[in-house]
Amino acid sequence: MAKVGVILSGCGVFDGSEIQEASALLIALAQRGIEYRCMAPDVELAVVDHITGKETGERRNVLVESARISRGEIDNLKDVKGTDFDAFFLPGGFGAAKNLSSFASQGADCSVNPEVERVLKEANDAGRPIGLMCIAPALGAKVFGDKHVKVTIGRDAGTAEAINATGAVHVEAEATGLVVDEAMNVVSTPAYMEATNPAQVFEGISALVENIAGRIG
Repeated sequence: MAKVGVILSGCGVFDGSEIQEASALLIALAQRGIEYRCMAPDVELAVVDHITGKETGERRNVLVESARISRGEIDNLKDVKGTDFDAFFLPGGFGAAKNLSSFASQGADCSVNPEVERVLKEANDAGRPIGLMCIAPALGAKVFGDKHVKVTIGRDAGTAEAINATGAVHVEAEATGLVVDEAMNVVSTPAYMEATNPAQVFEGISALVENIAGRIG
C-alpha cells in the first residue's frame, strides 16, 4: 500500500494550514486507500485572531497546532527523510508562507524552513512526487526555482510575479485546475487562492491526489 507524507504548518487559514484544504486532502487520500502520515516542524507561530484577522501577541507551536488536524498522530519533521514516503503533499493556508517559509513577508527573497527544504529536496532527488496546494506552490517555487519548476497559485498577478522571480515558472489555472510539471514530478492546484467554496477546493485537491496516485501505483 502506498504511504505518503502530509506537511502541515499549524491549524487555521491565517496562521497555519487551511483546515478545509487539509481535510479535503486527507479525505481524497483515504478514498483511494492511500495511507498517510502528517508531520510538521517544531517551531513557533504568531497567533492570529480568525475573527479580526489581527495578531494576538500570543505564540504557539506549529507541531502542536498541526496535531489538531491530524487528531494527535503527527511526526516532527526533523525525524522524516524524503525517502520515507512515496509522495509528499503540502496544503495551503498562510502558515505555508509564514511558518514554513517567509514568503508572506519577503516574496522571492524568502527563506524556507531548513527541515521542509531538506525533505522536499530529498524527495525530489529520489523521484518522489510532490503535491502543492493554494499558496504552498510559492514555497515549492523557492525550493525548486533553480530547476525552473512549473507551478500555479491561480491568477493572482503579484504572487505569480514573485514566483517567477525565484526562477520558477508560474502557469495560470482555474480553481479546480492542475498544473503538472512532468519533468519535476510536481503537481499544484490553486484551491482557496481561486476557489469560492469547499466543493471547488475538494474537486481540485481530489484531482491532484488522483494524478499523484497514478504516479505511485
